[in-house]
Amino acid sequence: MQNNLFYSLNDELKKKFGTKIIKLSLDGGFTCPNRDGKCGMRGCIFCSEMGAGEYAGSRKLSIHQQMCEQIALLRPKWPKAKYIAYFQNFTNTYASVQTLRELYEEALRFEDVVGLAIATRPDCLDNEILCLLEEYNRKTFLWVELGLQSIHKRTAEFIRRGYELPVFDEAMQALNQRQIRTVVHLILNLPNESLEDMEASLRHVCNSGIWGIKLQMLNVLRHTDLAIYYEKKPFYLRSAEEYIVLISYLLTQIPAHIVIHRLTGDGDKKDLIAPRWILNKRYVLNGIQRYMREQGLYQGKCIGGG
Repeated sequence: MQNNLFYSLNDELKKKFGTKIIKLSLDGGFTCPNRDGKCGMRGCIFCSEMGAGEYAGSRKLSIHQQMCEQIALLRPKWPKAKYIAYFQNFTNTYASVQTLRELYEEALRFEDVVGLAIATRPDCLDNEILCLLEEYNRKTFLWVELGLQSIHKRTAEFIRRGYELPVFDEAMQALNQRQIRTVVHLILNLPNESLEDMEASLRHVCNSGIWGIKLQMLNVLRHTDLAIYYEKKPFYLRSAEEYIVLISYLLTQIPAHIVIHRLTGDGDKKDLIAPRWILNKRYVLNGIQRYMREQGLYQGKCIGGG
């Protein structure tokens, strides 16, 4: 842990590649089984029409063109950086193996790309897809991201996740057997979840063999069903200061070897309803570091990590 507080993705990639690594957020033109009728039509309750890809490239452009656009903006600041092609938007294994191979190969052919990150769902990882991922895991630096959000059945039904917890557990087992790095997303402050509920979700995923984790505050975005629910039944959203305390505490329960990919989101300014403080990402991240130093906290402290 280079900052002595938690093991960040930047720490991990610097150790692996010895240089600045930047994720290029890509839209591969996918949809989601929670939107096309396979298990739902309206997506998860918090999901906008852009899926999770508010900052991804435009699906109107090829993968190559999306990467060119993003690198043109980034290269002046980081001229020696290398890149991870991050297939972010919607479900990035939800297509034929041939289609997936074409998209992944297009990204890997790009100069200075050293790996792939693939966001997907645990119910979209059949054996054929897993074999494809295993192939790419052998030839590049690969990680797979799964949006679990919570282990609790009532929450899964409320957010319309579309699959049961055993599906996640089975997917994790299959990915671990193939030694594929896996990052799991958890959302904090979901309605009707207590601190104990959040801790239980965290323990479960930390014990499932994950390589990395993403934590974020629940965002209420316009044009989502969560926004409609929030208007009719407002629920409590933590302040920035309360969130800083929460994250700092949860970090003490995460084993020190697990890579911290995200501690807060930053939302889309034009669509964000609440909480507005997440737009000040730097304030939140600095606040976490300051609070942890003041309190003598660090990742894994409460479970004997160091």
